[in-house]
Amino acid sequence: MQILVTGTEGYIGTRLGPLLMARGHQVTGLDTGLYKDGTLYIDPKGMPMAPRTLFKDLRQVTPADFEGFDAVIHLAELSNDPLGQNRPEITYKINHQGSVRIAECARQAGVKRFVYASSCSVYGAGTGEFLDENAQVNPQTAYAHCKVNVENDVRKMASPDFSVVFLRNATAYGPSPRMRFDIVLNDLSALAHTRRKIAMISDGSPWRPIVHIEDICQAMICAVEAPESSINGETFNVGANSENYRVREIAALVAEAFPGCEVTAGPPSADNRSYRVSFDKIASRLPGFAAKWTARAGAQELADLFKRIDFTEETHAWRSFTRLKQLQYLQKTRQIDEDLYWT
Repeated sequence: MQILVTGTEGYIGTRLGPLLMARGHQVTGLDTGLYKDGTLYIDPKGMPMAPRTLFKDLRQVTPADFEGFDAVIHLAELSNDPLGQNRPEITYKINHQGSVRIAECARQAGVKRFVYASSCSVYGAGTGEFLDENAQVNPQTAYAHCKVNVENDVRKMASPDFSVVFLRNATAYGPSPRMRFDIVLNDLSALAHTRRKIAMISDGSPWRPIVHIEDICQAMICAVEAPESSINGETFNVGANSENYRVREIAALVAEAFPGCEVTAGPPSADNRSYRVSFDKIASRLPGFAAKWTARAGAQELADLFKRIDFTEETHAWRSFTRLKQLQYLQKTRQIDEDLYWT
């Protein structure tokens, strides 16, 4: 299958591209290249296969860029809530309007399948019960609002000739060459390794579902390979029921993987984002998918990696591994303008 993956230079994309290629797919990437300044590690068996990548802003794509592809997996957006809240108006132009443009161009070019990386953050402030795909969304941030908007707009495009599927990923964790330390388990693991202390700024009571990066990639592979009747117009929460945790529970699991690490809590937070999510649907209805990772195993994986690469506080703080820091640097040095276009 000829597959275009947007965001191949990002956190998930650098893992997904080689996995798709290993399964025999012909993969091409599309990325604007904002986060190419940092590589956390190189696989000890050598660099994995990397797809040929077209470096182009997603706001500037045309149907011609999608000709000849059987499927598109769309990852490339401004990632996470702090980044989205920094410039909400730009977030809407890229994450909402830009993503809908990707889908429209793909459909016009004759692409048959569109897989969209959505997020469980669309549930926002839950009531405590497990939320399935039919639960009312309650987005709290620009990032989450954009996910809802894209789902609504692209769902209208679904047809027998253009299959669309939405994967609402839990909060990701796990190693990637284009690492992110602005997501909870990765950041807590880095703190545990470098400082032997996790000092939470809140009481850690909010619920978060989390999912390993490899499980996300596996869901995307299954979504692109599944029969059309299994996925067209469908939404799947991506994760496992056992992987819903309070933030303080994630901190405790991380501390176990880093002997001598102390965990302290702060006062209750004003942030009302808290949600538990049901993953029954993906386990039963997406052919081939089964979540394999737990938070405990993921924390141990990072502990082993950090030892191998001699991970330091300086590396943890490197701007390219925190998305907002990297964009602020590129703007400060006038490499990108206020609208995040390369100068």
